Amino acid sequence: MAVFSYQGRNAQGDKVSGTLEGEESGAIAEQLFKLGISPLEIKAARGTVSVTHKIDLLQRFMGEKKVTPLELMLFSRQMHTLLKAGVPIMRALAGLQESAQNPTFSAVLQDMRESLDSGRELSAALRRHPRVFSPFYVSMVQVGEMTGMLDETFMRLYAHLEFEKDMKERISAALRYPMMVLAAMAIAIVIVNIFVIPAFAKVFAGFHTELPLMTRMLMGFSSFMVTFWPLLLALAIGAVVGFRAYINTVDGRYKWDKFKLEIPIAGKIITKSTLARFARSLALAFKSGIPILQGLNVVGMVVDNEYMRKRIEQMRDGVERGESILRTAVASGVFNATVLQMIAVGEETGDMDGLMFEVAGMYERDVEYEVKTLAQQLEPIMIVALGILVLILALGIFLPMWDLGRAALHR
Repeated sequence: MAVFSYQGRNAQGDKVSGTLEGEESGAIAEQLFKLGISPLEIKAARGTVSVTHKIDLLQRFMGEKKVTPLELMLFSRQMHTLLKAGVPIMRALAGLQESAQNPTFSAVLQDMRESLDSGRELSAALRRHPRVFSPFYVSMVQVGEMTGMLDETFMRLYAHLEFEKDMKERISAALRYPMMVLAAMAIAIVIVNIFVIPAFAKVFAGFHTELPLMTRMLMGFSSFMVTFWPLLLALAIGAVVGFRAYINTVDGRYKWDKFKLEIPIAGKIITKSTLARFARSLALAFKSGIPILQGLNVVGMVVDNEYMRKRIEQMRDGVERGESILRTAVASGVFNATVLQMIAVGEETGDMDGLMFEVAGMYERDVEYEVKTLAQQLEPIMIVALGILVLILALGIFLPMWDLGRAALHR
């Protein structure tokens, strides 16, 4: 990506300037609007190589690791501790750079120090690394700079990142057992069709009699797999590649993310965890003093579901037209009646941040319960699937043997 320098005015009317990375000037203008800045001038910075591009090359050719969420959490906590103790930002970043174990993160910290040394604000230095610091993270730091509560802002960011990490780990842990069972079933089906059924087919061929329908179906499917396994493998790889290419398109990502919310059992967890992330992020933005339109912009970037992001953008557009948060939330169609009542009370009392924290807590408790009971909900489905698989194999393989034994007894 190229580097562009810009000049604009923020929501308070103050003139601001800096640099951003993007594909073209239109993308830079869109980033500025989302950050609440009205661009006045955008031009390519001559002779400047994207720092993000340098770091990408470092990762590609030097084999360096990406900056992990845990490293970002530790950075936020350490910045809170150092700033609260009165350590200057430049000295704090220098100390963190010396102790950084990841060379990629060390390079990021070095660039941040150089940016601060050239007169940029901390938020502008963070914005130069969109692969490490999300727009939500940058906006929070920017508000912390304006309010003089940067140390407290880093602590809130640490708590937010910890929640995100905990939520992802819980869902991954809950899905680990079902995925292992499904993988084992798939491997078993392949082994049975390639090695077991052909061996029985040779035995059945010596019967010189008509085999049951289930046996003929199993033998036909097994023969097809053995004969055309290269084609099946190529089709499977092509399907995976095609699916990845499709969900990387705007329309494909939107439809796939919408479909995920409708999946039985798992869809409820994805929906509630996404809404919990949205509510907590919005509450954090309100509590930090971010204007509501800018808050909805940056919170929409935090939500990792394109369908939900479109609903949040609809809420932002409604608020921009002068509608209440309650009305836009009702129009989005993603909140239940209880949450809508809490939003209404928050608007009436002026305590939207507190009520949104309550909404986030409610969704988090629901997700925790759903995750705990996920294995219990999936066990009957797994048992039925395994039972059907065993029944098909038993009927297909053992029916001819039973018929042979019955015929031998009659003799």
